[in-house]
Order: sequence, then structure tokens, then C-alpha cells
Amino acid sequence: MKSMTGYGRATAALGTHTLTVQVSSVNRKTLDLTVKLPREWESLETLVGELVRQNASRGKVHVEVELTGKAGAVEIDWDENAAAALFKRLAQFASNRGVDFKPTPELLLTLLNSQRSGSSLPAVEVAEPVVAGALAEALKAFSAMRAKEGEALLKDFLQRLDTLARHIGIVAGRAPQVPAGYRDTLHKRLREAGLELDLGDERVLKEIALFADRCDITEELTRLRSHLDQFVALLKSGGEIGRKSEFILQEIGREVHTIGSKANDLEISKNVIELKNELERIREQIANVE
Repeated sequence: MKSMTGYGRATAALGTHTLTVQVSSVNRKTLDLTVKLPREWESLETLVGELVRQNASRGKVHVEVELTGKAGAVEIDWDENAAAALFKRLAQFASNRGVDFKPTPELLLTLLNSQRSGSSLPAVEVAEPVVAGALAEALKAFSAMRAKEGEALLKDFLQRLDTLARHIGIVAGRAPQVPAGYRDTLHKRLREAGLELDLGDERVLKEIALFADRCDITEELTRLRSHLDQFVALLKSGGEIGRKSEFILQEIGREVHTIGSKANDLEISKNVIELKNELERIREQIANVE
């Protein structure tokens, strides 16, 4: 089992530069990949996507590739004279049309980026194998973290499933006693109403039989136990389990709801509430599983 939350980082030398690759993710029902690369290397996005998909099938994954110089700062080479000339023309253009010209930092950055005097980055052909190697290392750490968190989630799930099984056992033990309890209650009410009917009276027996049929939860308990067994097997199977587990949890919830509506017994109702609470906690956690 793997968590959808993870982080990995790796660095590599690329000429006089240092290449840093960071991979991070949070939960998401599908794989949502975003990649941040230097503009000159945007053609590497396909390669990055292929490598990520080999390691993750769900989650919002972000990959950031950064190149720094010896001093650790990103090297940017602008043609400041050309940018200044463009700024002056823009100011004059606004003045000629009576527009109040108030430059912002964002505008200045846009002007500077439009007048880069040339890229100091290594060619994409040179960078590609280095980026691929660093990304592979980052993904290794990323996957290891997701696997470690997955182990913790698995332990938590198994404990919660034991809690579910305990409450189901209580319900199963209580269920056969419900018709007898109803019979005693019915007889008491009849006496209090001044209707002295024998418990062997056909009308009384028919009423008790109808009640026993309405509150019978044998089939629901059988399906519920089967779903729990399937869920445990799925959790221990490895690989992608998120979507399948959500479906099984939905089926478990349906059976628990039916038991609660049919049982007509305080003790069973109390355990149904506990079952629903525990299921909700499992649903919240399963949203973090790949």
C-alpha cells in the first residue's frame, strides 16, 4: 500500500551549475501532474511525465526542476539597455495618449524577460540525461516516503477493521434474541391493554413471525463479513487499491445502513452507530491511499 502524500529531492552537477529536482504530492482521485522547468527545457516535460507515471498512478504531483550557479542563485542574463529603451517607449506611448503610467514590479519583470540577451543554460540535449537521472533519484525517495506512510496507514486500517469485526460480532450475537424480546414486549402490552391472549394464539404467533421476518439480518451479516474479508485482502494485495477500496466501503456502508433500519433493537442500533463512525474514519483515510 502506498500513501498519496510524498516528497523526494535530488541534485546533480551540470557543468558549472547545480541541478535540483523536487517531487511532491498530495491526495487526488486521479493523477494530476504539474511540471516546472526552465523555459528553454520545456521540451523535457514529456520525459518527466513518463518517469512520474512509472512511480505514481494517483495524486496531485508537482515536479520542479531548478538550475543554480556556483553561488546557488539562478543565472539570469538580461539585455538591460534594450529593456530600458522598451520601457521608455512604453512610457512615451502612455503619455501621448494621456494615460497615467504607473509601472509595477510585474511589468518590469515582463519587460526584462522579453529582452533576455541569450540563455546561459546548457542545451536541452546536454541536460536531458542529467535531468532524467536526478529525477529518477528524487522519485526513488518520493516512492520510499509514500510506501512508508502506506505501511502506517495499513496498520491503522487493520486496527479499525478489527473494531468493525468486533461490533459486527456483537450485532450477530444479539440478532437471534430480538424476536424473543419482541414476543415478551407484545405479551406485556396485551396484558396492560386488558387483552388476555395466549402466546400460542394464532394471531400472536403470526405477528411475531412477521416481525421476525422483517428484522432478520442474516443475509446482511453474511454479505457484510464477505465485504470485510475482501477489503482486508485488497489492503494486503499491494498495487493501486484506492478506487476498489472506495467501492467496497460503499457496499459495507449499505449493509450497515440496512441492518440499522431492520434490526429494531437498541443494542444493535448502538453498535450500528459505532460501525458508521468507524467507516467514516476509514473513508477519510482511504482518500490518502493510491
